[in-house]
Amino acid sequence: MRLTIRTLLTTGAMAALAALSAVALPGRAAAADGVDAIKKRGTLIVGVKADYKPFGFRDPSGAIIGLEPDLAADLAKRLGVKLELVPVVSANRIEFLQQGKVDLLIATLSDKPERRRVVQAIDPNYYSDFVNVLLPKNSGITDWAQLKGKPLCATSGAWYNKDVARTYGAEIVAFDGSEKPLFALKQGNCIGYVYDQSMLQGKLLDDDWKANYALPLKGILDAPWMMAVAQGNTTLQAAVEDATKDWMKTGFIVNEEKKWGIEPTAYSKAMHEKYKNATN
Repeated sequence: MRLTIRTLLTTGAMAALAALSAVALPGRAAAADGVDAIKKRGTLIVGVKADYKPFGFRDPSGAIIGLEPDLAADLAKRLGVKLELVPVVSANRIEFLQQGKVDLLIATLSDKPERRRVVQAIDPNYYSDFVNVLLPKNSGITDWAQLKGKPLCATSGAWYNKDVARTYGAEIVAFDGSEKPLFALKQGNCIGYVYDQSMLQGKLLDDDWKANYALPLKGILDAPWMMAVAQGNTTLQAAVEDATKDWMKTGFIVNEEKKWGIEPTAYSKAMHEKYKNATN
C-alpha cells in the first residue's frame, strides 16, 4: 500500500512543520494581513528592479534608487512606516508577491490578463511604455520594416518578441536578462536590441551608449504597467490606488520622469490632465 507523507503525519506533527516553515521565513511580509499588519510591523516591503535604469538600479554604494523606489518611498511615507526594498527580476517578481516576501510590486510589470488572474492589480495603471530598438547611430535604419531578416537581440520571455518577429520579420536572438543582449549588441552579434523604450532611454543617459547608439524608430506596442498586491489584500490595494490617483493629480510621476532623465510619456501627461482637476 502506497503511503503519502500526509498520511504518516499526526495532526500535531503537521502543525509543528507549519510552525517551522513560518520560522524559516523570518522576512515574510504577511502581505494578506493588509495595512494594519504593515503599520504594526513598521515597514512596507516593496519588490523593485535593481537592474533597470532609471526605474530601479543600484548607485555606487549599492543602494537601490530610481523612479520606482521613489514611488515606494512616497507610499511608505503616506503609511507612516519605514521602507524596505527587495530586488526582483522578471522571473521571480510575481512568485515573491504570492509567497509573501513582499507586500507590493512596483517592478515594470506589464499589465496582462494572465497576470491579473494571479495577483491583485492596482488601478489605474501608474505607467505605460512603448517597445523600441536601441541601434548603432551608423545602422542606417529609420523604419521598422528595415529590420526584416536582420538579427535583433532581445530578452528571453519578453511578451513582444513574437509580435516583432511576426510583424516586421526580424530574427529574434534572445538572451537572459538585459545585460547579455546589450553585450551582444556591442559585440556586433545583432543589429539592435529590442526592449522597453524607457529602459533604453535610460541606457542613453550613459555617455558610452549615448556616443554611439540612438533610438531612431517610433515606439510601438504601447503597454501599461501595473503595480500589484497579493490577492485578498484589499486594504493595501485601496491605499495604493488612492496614492496613484494623487500622483496623477499632482503630476508626481511626470516630475519623476523629468528627475530621472526620461521624456514624460503621453500616458503620464494624459493621466495628469485627467486627474489634476478631480475633486476626489
